[in-house]
Amino acid sequence: MNLPNDMLKLEYREICEKDNAVMADIIRGNLRAYGLDIPGTAYFDTSLDNLSEYYRGDDRSYLVFIKDGQVAGGAGFAPFSGFEDCVELQKLYLKDEVKGGGTGYQMLDVIEKRAAAYGYKRMYLETHSCLEAAIHIYEKSGYVRIEKPEQVVHSTMDRFYIKELDR
Repeated sequence: MNLPNDMLKLEYREICEKDNAVMADIIRGNLRAYGLDIPGTAYFDTSLDNLSEYYRGDDRSYLVFIKDGQVAGGAGFAPFSGFEDCVELQKLYLKDEVKGGGTGYQMLDVIEKRAAAYGYKRMYLETHSCLEAAIHIYEKSGYVRIEKPEQVVHSTMDRFYIKELDR
């Protein structure tokens, strides 16, 4: 995906321990805003308060995105056993003040390239039908809707997508 130069304003880096509380707040705030602060969503993931530990490893990554020196959001991936050579896009969330203007597209592009650099061939994601802006980004970015895989962890999610990654 080619991004216009005016979108390229976010810096990013690997998550570290000092980012854990900020990202947990961003994620929980987003889920709460859409009534998804319920069981079967990332809201109750045991790793949510310690993302830097969960994403430490050779097969996964989580990046925080920085705007004006502050963590503005994050996105990560970890292996997904439902498909061969596949990772799951996980916890792509932004602060409200940085939504729009292509930020979500930029984050998705960066995380896809990182997953491809790790050797993965496809990226899977699960979302909820009430997250219309996210669904728009995913579909416009080439994700294809699929049936619910057996390996779904977040039982409340009701939309499932996959994309072949560019290598």
